Amino acid sequence: MTSRRSFLVAAGAFTGSARAAANVEAKIAKKDFRGITRQDLGTPAMILDEALFEQNLRIMAASNKATGLNIRPHVKIHKCPEITRKQQALGAIGACCATMAEAELITNAGMKGVLYTCQPAGVNKISRAAALAKKSPTFMVVADDPITVDLLNEAAGAAGIRMNVFTDVFVALTRQGIQPGEPALKLAQKIDKSKNLRLAGLMGYSGDAAHTHGFEARRKKSMEDLAALKESVEMCRKSGLEVPIVTGGSTGTYNIDMPVLTELQAGSYVFMDTAYMAIGGKSNDHMYTDFAPALTVLTTVVSHTRKNQCSIDAGNKAMLRVTDQVKGRPEVKIQNQGAEYGMLHWTDTDKGFKLGELVEIYPTNLDTSVNVYDRLYIARGEQIVDMWPIMGRAGAVQR
Repeated sequence: MTSRRSFLVAAGAFTGSARAAANVEAKIAKKDFRGITRQDLGTPAMILDEALFEQNLRIMAASNKATGLNIRPHVKIHKCPEITRKQQALGAIGACCATMAEAELITNAGMKGVLYTCQPAGVNKISRAAALAKKSPTFMVVADDPITVDLLNEAAGAAGIRMNVFTDVFVALTRQGIQPGEPALKLAQKIDKSKNLRLAGLMGYSGDAAHTHGFEARRKKSMEDLAALKESVEMCRKSGLEVPIVTGGSTGTYNIDMPVLTELQAGSYVFMDTAYMAIGGKSNDHMYTDFAPALTVLTTVVSHTRKNQCSIDAGNKAMLRVTDQVKGRPEVKIQNQGAEYGMLHWTDTDKGFKLGELVEIYPTNLDTSVNVYDRLYIARGEQIVDMWPIMGRAGAVQR
């Protein structure tokens, strides 16, 4: 039977722990990170390795300088204004956004040169695009349909502005894009002739090429796909249209697409995930090592009652996938066990995990993983040195 003294000691310990946890959160709110380490954080939590992250930024910036390509990186990867500011400090000319909410949030954070890469369709998105273009004259959208061009022209006229519009060209990714060649030319001409619109350029995104395994196979796939975009650009220019920007590309093709594009939309390079790490690079056909995996999900072992397996506190809600990887333990298998639980399996009996141990997981897909967290903890070794909010998690009125 537990003695009264033992009970009081235990209660005191728990009270002290609760106070310590509350104190950590209070310090974080004041941006005071002195003495805070990974051990102090509630899990699951997103951890960004500061050194690897900054290394990734420098590598991409150096590549862009060497190739002459501009970069307008995608916000959907991180949804964090602090990261966009750091990218722009190293030469990024703006930002790409996959949702209207992202475009509004990042523009409201002071960013210029924002490109909404999904055609705005419907009254809601058309009107929001016009409002954003009025607020920020450097804001840009894409169109792959004459109907959208007419609606954008009408909305821009009502707002008293000229809106920047790209012709979105199909380059093998079936989700969007007008057919290349003559159809793309006619749409570009329609945009150019529209009173309230300005032709900003052409866009073509070869998403399949981005994750093609093997550098030479990826180069071949990307060039085959972008040939249609190149043809469309040449037709537009021969017709007398100015095409100042040709935009597209990805982290997987950042060092491939120079012959066709003037700017890259690459975004994953800042963090990297297991899907990208598996595509192989120019110097390593089995592992993509151009950029380092800088982002992990910090989890805690919450149960260890069976041999060679344990449960962690990251499951469906943390976007855990079986293709995720344990940092430093690539042989460990991951299994999803429901909303709040994940499972780790291993065979080496000398290299297990302990109850309460912290485990870091490399995510498979950056976009969906980041989308369910409120903040990024910035780590310098074991120390937490900053916290950057992930925008929109408080709930944008509309997506």
